[in-house]
Amino acid sequence: MIEFRSVTFRFEDVAVLEDVTLSIDDGEFVVLAGANGSGKTTLLRHCNGLLTPDEGEVLVDGTDVADDPVGARTSVGMVFQHPRDGFVAATVGADVAFGPENLGLSREEIDRRVGAALEAVNMAGREDDRIDQLSGGEQSRVAIAGALAMEPTHLVLDEPFTGLDEPARRSVLGRLEELSAAGTGIVVATHDLRDVLALSDRAIAMADGEVVVDAPPRRACDRLEGVDVRVPRRC
Repeated sequence: MIEFRSVTFRFEDVAVLEDVTLSIDDGEFVVLAGANGSGKTTLLRHCNGLLTPDEGEVLVDGTDVADDPVGARTSVGMVFQHPRDGFVAATVGADVAFGPENLGLSREEIDRRVGAALEAVNMAGREDDRIDQLSGGEQSRVAIAGALAMEPTHLVLDEPFTGLDEPARRSVLGRLEELSAAGTGIVVATHDLRDVLALSDRAIAMADGEVVVDAPPRRACDRLEGVDVRVPRRC
């Protein structure tokens, strides 16, 4: 479970998050909707200690992230909106393997995870490709593969479909659906709900650093019109 308890975060004395309280259950598929600047990315960066609240606390599986950031980063896999923010190696295989290697896993298990993660994003066999020579969409897929290779209990993705072509988009959506069915908690932050709302158990919307909608998908549709997000024509 990921818990935000009365979380307030300020940037240069301006409140970006204002007294946010949320709980995301294990295995729950959540769409976190909001326009740019709504606070959704800032909120997610608290899940693994990239940001620390000025007030309140964030817990992962009952432990304050501030007390155990390594544990939080193992349990919560993060995929950033801008893939280059998360790359740590020159080649695809080395980058995807970085997280599992730091868990102290065997070489056989690392290779298995890397292969499965790359296959999930349609990049199987491209371990030796240089990341700096990939397209933006390919870099996005590598970032997602890196998070998948950690096999986290929660997978948090910030605008994960930016730059993906349609086959890659469908592949990632399919993989998220499979992970959710297998019990992995999924949080997708996006301003475009057309593909993911049907997969979700719950829709949360933010505006001006506050939660303004928190409801099952069908009920949320009627309340999202004023949040400046793109919703499906039929909910």
